Amino acid sequence: MHNPSQTGADPAVPLLFTPLNMRSVRLKNRIVVAPMCQYRSIDGGPTDWHLVHLGKFAVGGAGVVFTEETAIEERGRKTHACAGLYNDEHVTAYRRITDFIKAQGAVPAIQLGHAGRQASCHGAELGWKPLTEEDAKAGLPPWQGVAPSPIAWSSDAAVPHELSRAEIGEMLATWKQATLRAVDSGFDICEIHGGHGYLLHQFLSPLANKRTDAYGGDRAGRMRFVLEVAEAVRSVWPADKPLFFRMSVVDGRGGQWFIEDSIALAAALRDLGVDLIDCSSGGMNGDGPFPPVPRVPEFQVAYAKTLREQAGMPTLAVGLITSPQRAEVILQAGEADLIAIARGAIWDPNWPAHAAAELGKHDPYAVLPGDMAFRLRDRDRHRDSYPSGSKVDIPLAPDRSVPYSWSERGEYWPAARE
Repeated sequence: MHNPSQTGADPAVPLLFTPLNMRSVRLKNRIVVAPMCQYRSIDGGPTDWHLVHLGKFAVGGAGVVFTEETAIEERGRKTHACAGLYNDEHVTAYRRITDFIKAQGAVPAIQLGHAGRQASCHGAELGWKPLTEEDAKAGLPPWQGVAPSPIAWSSDAAVPHELSRAEIGEMLATWKQATLRAVDSGFDICEIHGGHGYLLHQFLSPLANKRTDAYGGDRAGRMRFVLEVAEAVRSVWPADKPLFFRMSVVDGRGGQWFIEDSIALAAALRDLGVDLIDCSSGGMNGDGPFPPVPRVPEFQVAYAKTLREQAGMPTLAVGLITSPQRAEVILQAGEADLIAIARGAIWDPNWPAHAAAELGKHDPYAVLPGDMAFRLRDRDRHRDSYPSGSKVDIPLAPDRSVPYSWSERGEYWPAARE
C-alpha cells in the first residue's frame, strides 16, 4: 500500500510535524483534535462556548480540529444539548467557528452522525440515563429513537422505532442534506460516525440488527445501509475534499462485530471514495464471549495498523496517545497516518507546540500564530542573553539597584538567598 505518512517527509522534521496533503486539503501537521461531545448546544446549534473550545485548539497548533459528533436530524441527537446540523441557522453559527479555525492555519472538520436507538437521554455526567416523562416536567421531554430493529439499547431505555424501507430512503436524503450544510458551513473534512453504538453501528452489528430484509442478515446485508450512507455523502461532499469514516473496529464486551468484518467494510468504503478510517472501538455490548477492550495506553493503535495493512486504507489512531515520542513512533512505524488526541488537548490546548519542543523540532513555536511565536522567541532571546549563573543588577533608581543571579534552575533569585 502507498504510505502517505512518508510522502515528502523531511528527515530533519519529525513526521508528526510533516505536512500531509489529502485531496486538495493540506494538513500542516499530523495532529488531530478528535471529536468530543460538549452537551452545550442550544437547539442543536453551537454557541460562544464552541468558538472558544474549538478555537483554542486551532491557536494551539493542531493540524485538524474536529467539532463534536453532530446529528443530521433533530431526533438523531443523544440529548437535548447535543450538536446538530439540521437547519440553516446552524450553518451561520458554524461558519463563524470554521472561519476562525482556518484563520489559525488549521483545518476545520465535522463528524456527522445519528444516535439511532441511543437518542433521548441525559448527558455523560448522568451516564446517559434515558429520559422519562418525569424529565418532561423539567423541560426535557423524551422522544422515540429509531433503529434497524425494535431492540432497546439498555434495560431501562425505550424500544426504538424500526425503520421501514421507505424511511431508510428518507434517511439517506437527510444525510445528503446535512452534508450540504456542512459544505456551506465551511468545513474541509467530513467524517461519518459509524461506531460507538450509534445508528450506523446498529445496522452493522448482529446485536442490534435482526432484520430479515436486504438490510439485515449476513454481513453484506448489514453493511448495505452504511455503504449507501457513505455513497450518498460522497456524492454531495466536494470531490476535492477528504471524507473520513469512524468505526468501532470491534464491538464491546460480548460483541459480534469483529476485526475481519471491519477490514471488509473498510475496503468497501475505500472503493466508494472514503479517504481514511478513524479507528475506534466499543459501544455495543452483548452476552457472548468476546472480551471487553481494555482502556490502556494506545489501546486502539493495533486496529489502525491492521486496517491500514489489510484494507489498504489510511488510518487515524486515537485512544490514550499521550506521549509525543510515542505518537512519532506510531507514524514512523507505518501504524497510522494521523494521530488524534482528545482529553490530552483539554488538559493542554498547546499540546502540539509542547510536542514539537519535546521532539526537537527546530522551531516549536512555528505551530503557533505568528504574534504569539514572536513573543515566545523574544522571551527566549532575553533569557539566553544571560547564561546560567550570571550575576546582574536590577536598577531601582540611577544610584540604587538590587543584585540578582541567574540560578542553575533558570530562574532569577535575589543574591542574598544564595
